[in-house]
Amino acid sequence: MDGVMDQRVLPGQPYPLGATWDGSGTNFAVFSESGTAVELCIFHHDDPTEQVARILLPELTAHVFHGYLPDVGPGTLYGFRVHGPWEPDLGQQFNPAKLLIDPYARALTGEVQWDEPVHAYVLGDDPEGELVRDDDDSAAGMPRSVVIDSTFDWGDDRLLRIPWNRSVIYEVHVRGFTIQHPGIPEELRGTYAGLAHPVSIDYLTALGVTAVELLPVHAYLDDERLVELGLRNYWGYNTTNFFAPQARYASADDRGGQVQEFKEMVKALHSAGIEVILDVVYNHTSEGNHLGPMLSFKGLDNPAYYRLSPEDPRYYVDFTGTGNSLNVQHPQSLKLIMDSLRYWVQEMHVDGFRFDLAAALARDLHEVDRLSAFFDIIHQDPVISRVKLIAEPWDVGEGGYQVGNFPVLWTEWNAEYRDTLRSFWKGDEGQMADFAYRFTGSSDLYRGDGRAPYASINFVVAHDGFTLHDLVSFNDKHNDANGEDNRDGHNHNISWNHGVEGETDNEEIRALREQQKRNILATLFLSQGVPMLCGGDELGRTQHGNNNAYCQDNEISWYDWSLDERDEQLLAFVKQLLALRAKHPVLRRRRFFQGREIHGSDVRDITWFQPNGDEMTEEQWTTSWSRSIGICLGGGAIDEMDEHGERIVDDTLLILLSAWHEPVEFRLAANGVPYRWERLLDTAIDPLGADPISIPAGDTYHLPGRSVAVFRRVNGE
Repeated sequence: MDGVMDQRVLPGQPYPLGATWDGSGTNFAVFSESGTAVELCIFHHDDPTEQVARILLPELTAHVFHGYLPDVGPGTLYGFRVHGPWEPDLGQQFNPAKLLIDPYARALTGEVQWDEPVHAYVLGDDPEGELVRDDDDSAAGMPRSVVIDSTFDWGDDRLLRIPWNRSVIYEVHVRGFTIQHPGIPEELRGTYAGLAHPVSIDYLTALGVTAVELLPVHAYLDDERLVELGLRNYWGYNTTNFFAPQARYASADDRGGQVQEFKEMVKALHSAGIEVILDVVYNHTSEGNHLGPMLSFKGLDNPAYYRLSPEDPRYYVDFTGTGNSLNVQHPQSLKLIMDSLRYWVQEMHVDGFRFDLAAALARDLHEVDRLSAFFDIIHQDPVISRVKLIAEPWDVGEGGYQVGNFPVLWTEWNAEYRDTLRSFWKGDEGQMADFAYRFTGSSDLYRGDGRAPYASINFVVAHDGFTLHDLVSFNDKHNDANGEDNRDGHNHNISWNHGVEGETDNEEIRALREQQKRNILATLFLSQGVPMLCGGDELGRTQHGNNNAYCQDNEISWYDWSLDERDEQLLAFVKQLLALRAKHPVLRRRRFFQGREIHGSDVRDITWFQPNGDEMTEEQWTTSWSRSIGICLGGGAIDEMDEHGERIVDDTLLILLSAWHEPVEFRLAANGVPYRWERLLDTAIDPLGADPISIPAGDTYHLPGRSVAVFRRVNGE
């Protein structure tokens, strides 16, 4: 350990992990079960390339190396070097020549420089070189961890705890949302401050969403291959640190300023009544497989943090398709995740999390176990068990598709909803029974384990795939800009006009595509469950057929705010849908439908009708040609209470849907009592909603092909 510099260092404390400033000095604590010594490296504040101190942490308590430095405070740049055995065949990869990021760092400054020796082994064509330790210093190519001042004036800010059944989620990218917005000051575009700007917040509140779900904001890495191609990791599903906010999204300095700016954003959104949900990636890290760089966890304690192959610990178990999987079987990895989650709730005031490839976290061995240690800890935690928990309920490993199998506190991205809605509006046969389940909250998936309709996060489009506009406009993906010869991504679309794509069409085709967008959006917001709108779909956002724009930090992915007339009409239509959903509790029930009469009313909670006005029969649910249906949602005093204990009262609504390309004559529901049906919208007549005509019950309504109409019951002749 030559080169270690003398520096006054006190024993300090083993907890909390990371760098903790107390107003007088900073405590440093880092876990390494198999390491033999840990050095703390301090870098010059004005010249981060200059190492000014290299200090051996003096104490070891329960596998935590720790020490306290007086007079070291916020803004200090640091990293670790860890000593221990170099035995790659046994999974041990200690290499003190490699500067390591503190896993508990609250902020990072700088980027990984791929032309520096950031790999722990000798690079080259000889596979045996992978077993030889590289002793070149990596510090010049590594980000620095930053000691921060965590104080912040939150005022009376608190978690909003909006009930699930009243939630509407807006999936949004911090940078892409405002980077081209003309109403945002240029220096704030693409940043946390840009999302917190009054122009952004006014837009979100006028739209009617209750939560923003931010694509990953944990500090992440631009892959070497992308850097070589002149691209960047735009989505951010390549986490390097689970505590530090991504610095490139900050307009402030990156030596703690990103932390303050993130808090300001949360506080501003909360003041507008909008929750903040983070898309988090705890299933893997950016260090990749055995050929990846050594940035943090590999050099601190490889077997503790990663799932290694039992047959050959040199290699990683990969349930994620990214090269590694976090070892949630190890107590320290579980602690890391839980400490991170609590930090973002308690210190950063976020309202919930969407867990990427969550099935990977449930794997005890190779099987996905819904009662794994991870879920046990979540359920017992007094902080995390009370926030919004959303699972992407699959991974790429065997048996990884687990839609409907997560525990009771969890909601799930419902891929069954996505696939069924796409097939229904494409006009595929045999979809009616599945459509009914999805439209009413997927009771076949969630009722049996005590969950409610809002366990289903309903979506048709998300960041990963075509935008809504492209979904109905392109027959095939066009991902050439990604540099993979269009081999990446999957073709999942509902194009009904095969052979005619993008702009090579005519006015009639454009009009039909706009109608399909309205149909999908109307179905999404009329369905039971929690709707998730993919940000920009309400504006007609296009990626020109790229359905895997993870590496496109440019106009392909950014929101285009120069709206034409069609875009303005679509935006107004979405606002109308969200206002309709907010106004009518029958569209966002907390319990599944029973098909029974509502107390004090002449209607059942739900009734399904054929176009001729007769109720659906068992045979017709399985009829392959059926593509049209009427749904009556019973109003009156529905069988639910509001927060004051009063029974909820609402109108009775009638929803007509037809994926058939020809017009359909619907006889509007009647039960012998005089009333009328007032039309609220029709997706085929006017993008801003149909004229408010009123039709007597029992009369016929001409529903145009591929359309949705909604009516409100009005009693009397």
